[in-house]
Amino acid sequence: MFEGAHTALVTPFRNNKVDEDSLRELIDFQFNNGISGIVPCGTTGESPTLTDSEHKRIIEISVEAANGRGLVIAGTGSNCTREAIEMTQFAEESGASATLLVCPYYNKPSQEGLFQHYKSIAKETSLPIMLYSIPGRSVIEISVETQARLHDECPNICAMKEAGGDVARVKEIRGSLPLTYEVLSGDDALTLPFMNNGAVGVVSVASNIIPSQLASLVSAILQGKSNEADKINTECKTLFEGLLGLDTNPIPIKEAMALTGKITNELRLPLVSLNDRAKNNLINLLQNLGLI
Repeated sequence: MFEGAHTALVTPFRNNKVDEDSLRELIDFQFNNGISGIVPCGTTGESPTLTDSEHKRIIEISVEAANGRGLVIAGTGSNCTREAIEMTQFAEESGASATLLVCPYYNKPSQEGLFQHYKSIAKETSLPIMLYSIPGRSVIEISVETQARLHDECPNICAMKEAGGDVARVKEIRGSLPLTYEVLSGDDALTLPFMNNGAVGVVSVASNIIPSQLASLVSAILQGKSNEADKINTECKTLFEGLLGLDTNPIPIKEAMALTGKITNELRLPLVSLNDRAKNNLINLLQNLGLI
């Protein structure tokens, strides 16, 4: 179901409000350039600083603007199980294709706690669920054993966005779970090695600005066109690594998109814009790549 390149959408803001017009234009830009799906209200979409009403409105707009052109994988995760259930049910009612549920952060549950958290959500929705393991932000990871238990008991838990940066994890998942459970890379720079070891796609940050390249990269890998995939990956690698090294996501990608005229670079506190040195480095990077 989740094969392809999916964009972890930024949330455009203007004067501290969601810029709905820019959001719609961004979604059109994604689907017009071959992206398989969009992921609103995730980490890149600054979900921790969205109000509930903003979160819901972004999901609604995403479904409307996608208009059946691809998947809408709504970010509905929380470290509060009740809130995650309520937002997931809203996403289902709004017509989302699937949901992305981040590993609960800060309260640091055990693996049994994770199992019960995700099981409780899965029992309250018919949406396909993509888990999201990102230990760099959540401290803990969702173990392969827990994933296997969840998929066995809740078949609608059927994918993992793996953002732990370890190819060995992909191999372990593929060796432990059936093919009905899909793996996607959560890191642009690891798309090629992850997919070469059994992942079926990527949830990408860079595709906010270069959607056609990510769509082409994933397509080439899926079709077994290794030379073409290597070429595209090499062309994109500088941007992947450059964005990662400047500051915390989504600060660099929003600045990059502002420099190309797609959105403002407005962020919500506690995130702040790039400092002058980092911004100059980003400008040089984008100029060298011919993006501005």
